[in-house]
Amino acid sequence: MKRLRHLATTLLLSLPLLAAAQADDFPNKSIRIVVPFPAGGATDAAARLVATKMSEKWNQPVVVDNRAGAGGNVGSDFVAKSAPDGYTLVMGVTGSHAINTSLYSKMPYDPVADFVAISQVAVVPNVLVVHPSVPVSNLAELVALARREPGKLNYASLGNGTAAHLGMEMLKSAAGIEITHVPYKGSAPAVSDLLAGQVQMMVDGLPSALPHVKAGKLRAIALTSLHRAPALPELPTIAESYPGFYADAWSGLFAPKGTPKPVVDKLSAEVQRILKLPEVREKLAALGAEPVGSTQVQFAAHVKREIDKWGKVVKASGAKVD
Repeated sequence: MKRLRHLATTLLLSLPLLAAAQADDFPNKSIRIVVPFPAGGATDAAARLVATKMSEKWNQPVVVDNRAGAGGNVGSDFVAKSAPDGYTLVMGVTGSHAINTSLYSKMPYDPVADFVAISQVAVVPNVLVVHPSVPVSNLAELVALARREPGKLNYASLGNGTAAHLGMEMLKSAAGIEITHVPYKGSAPAVSDLLAGQVQMMVDGLPSALPHVKAGKLRAIALTSLHRAPALPELPTIAESYPGFYADAWSGLFAPKGTPKPVVDKLSAEVQRILKLPEVREKLAALGAEPVGSTQVQFAAHVKREIDKWGKVVKASGAKVD
């Protein structure tokens, strides 16, 4: 019995050393970053930037694996159930790791309990835009119009429960106005009908909306971010009228729960290093994204705040996906 206790104690004492040795040897094979959306979007582009720089630093392949479906749930669930060794990561976003837990009646994973936060990668500002036929030029005028004609104005979204939908629901609640929701299946048809004047406004990603704003085909009203964007420095934020308003899209890296802390520490430090590189920051800026590079603790706290915030919005809106 004494021998067994001695062996158990020896094993427990050796675990930290084993974990540290594992981190020293990490990575010794290819790393996979799962993007839970199709290739080509801002999240995919950010993941590929990080993957390229990781590969250059560690002389190991870092591949991006697009696994789309169920608003990011398919790819995220795949990673949640992968080996917790640091070799399979997910580029989680606002939907997959904050909104969906309240939106979906059944979730295959828990965004907090089943993952370890590594680092927030980027934030993509959203912008409220209107068709030029809408007789408003700023947020105050839009709110006043909506109050004069409750329910007569309408707004497009990329679909029920998306940040574009819930961002507008947040504004409706903050301003005490009623605007009718018209959900679409994706950005392309929503923007197409907005440009044609079939719908009157929408919240869209700044990179997507900016070309139409500059061409005069859409009018920018306000940003959903906490700070003004360099691309449109004169455009105010909704938070300037309604303090604390924040409805931007974000992305960040997560590992499966149980991944050794030294490995997570190494991954986090590398992501933070990458996001300080001038060429990476320039490329993200070209995508309309703002690099973050937070610590594990900062990112984990951010995720919990976002889950709480969006949960209240989902409940208030009545949005549900079965």
